[in-house]
Amino acid sequence: MKSNIISKSSVRVLSIMLVALMIISCQPDELGSGNGLVATDMDASFTITQVTDNNKNTYLFTANGSYLTSHWDVGGDSGFSIGGDTKEVFFPDEGTYNIQHKVTGIGGASTIASQDLVVEISDPIAGNIVKGGRFDTDEDIAEWTVLNISASGTEWTFADGVATVQGGGWNQKGIYQTVDVIEGLTYKIDMLVSSTSGVQDTWFEVFASSTPPVDGADYSAGGAKAKFSTWGGCGTGPFSWLLTVGGCDFNGEQGIYVAEATETIYLVIKCGGFDLKDGVSIDNVEMRAQN
Repeated sequence: MKSNIISKSSVRVLSIMLVALMIISCQPDELGSGNGLVATDMDASFTITQVTDNNKNTYLFTANGSYLTSHWDVGGDSGFSIGGDTKEVFFPDEGTYNIQHKVTGIGGASTIASQDLVVEISDPIAGNIVKGGRFDTDEDIAEWTVLNISASGTEWTFADGVATVQGGGWNQKGIYQTVDVIEGLTYKIDMLVSSTSGVQDTWFEVFASSTPPVDGADYSAGGAKAKFSTWGGCGTGPFSWLLTVGGCDFNGEQGIYVAEATETIYLVIKCGGFDLKDGVSIDNVEMRAQN
């Protein structure tokens, strides 16, 4: 009789263990996949406060909720980066920035909150003094004037967020705008320059001078501040680089301009040559003070 009771108890224990094993085996391998360990009350909202003891465009982002991890995207091309309860950011350039805060909770669940931050005025020192340098909108494009050095044969067009010069036959044309500089400051001029085909016997030059450009005349006032040419050994094949990094055939440091007076000057970009093939495109044109 005793032996029979022990046998039934053993069977009962074995059955319980088998059921438990089946329950465990049915659980998902990852948290947040149906096992109940998923956060459902996450709060990614945040407040934006201008840092008033700083005369620069500095803002403080403060998270309102709790979470396991926090990431911030402060607009532009920055993308998400790991953060915390607060993040302080300096914006040198005017514009509208979409600020996003992503929080992750238990089980890997996440949520995102976003707000637009409007920076009304560029920082007078660190800000980009070039207007419309991204060529993204009609307003950007309107900031530029075409300089007709050669009557025809080479043309600038504005489309798809870039300015592109095409042509050849030893003709050249430029684009320009005015910028305001401050005496004694050193400025760095740069831009993304690219070509899907490369070019043949071509020059590309950037000038910064108080001398106004005139249609029908070449422009070389003050000497080029940055350039590349195929004779210098670059640009003959497909390329995409910052002018100050990939540019060649230039003596000195690329892109440097020292303001001798507080005044309005002309930023002139010109290109020409024998065969520009698919063309040379520019984007993200900048001119920023370095001190």
